[in-house]
Amino acid sequence: MVQAAIFIIFPLCLAVAAVSDLLTMTIPNRVSAILLASFLIVAPLAGLSVQEIILHVMAGLVVFSVCFSLFAMNAMGGGDAKLMTAAAVWFGWNQALLLFVVYVGFIGGAVTLLVLMIRSRADTALAIGIRLPESLCSAKKIPYGIAIGIAGFLAFPNSPLMQAALGH
Repeated sequence: MVQAAIFIIFPLCLAVAAVSDLLTMTIPNRVSAILLASFLIVAPLAGLSVQEIILHVMAGLVVFSVCFSLFAMNAMGGGDAKLMTAAAVWFGWNQALLLFVVYVGFIGGAVTLLVLMIRSRADTALAIGIRLPESLCSAKKIPYGIAIGIAGFLAFPNSPLMQAALGH
């Protein structure tokens, strides 16, 4: 049961966040809340010690402080900051978190370039019958939840919870 929760909750929440951000330029608060709450339930059941859980929460607090600073400078959306924080808690204070953050940076850059390219060609796409989400074409923001979701999928196999679920 715990393994199924580990295999399903994190990826499902990231997928919901990415699709929501693509279509509406928002990430529902409940996605980040579900990630945090489910971590606190699943982690002890997966065998993480109190000390390990505290390190995971500390990782989330460090990521939150950086993301909040970026949000305050209007360089990151609030939903993105909350999703990064909640995901960081699942990764903990280890190499998996570093891998996740590096992936977010590189994939975020690629998503940004792709979105800017799509916006510059939106009229052409409409002219040939390709329907794009209105929010993607008209918003000034970049749906960074897509990058966070993809990065999370790529880094998750290295996370302590996934390793515990796989019996490593």
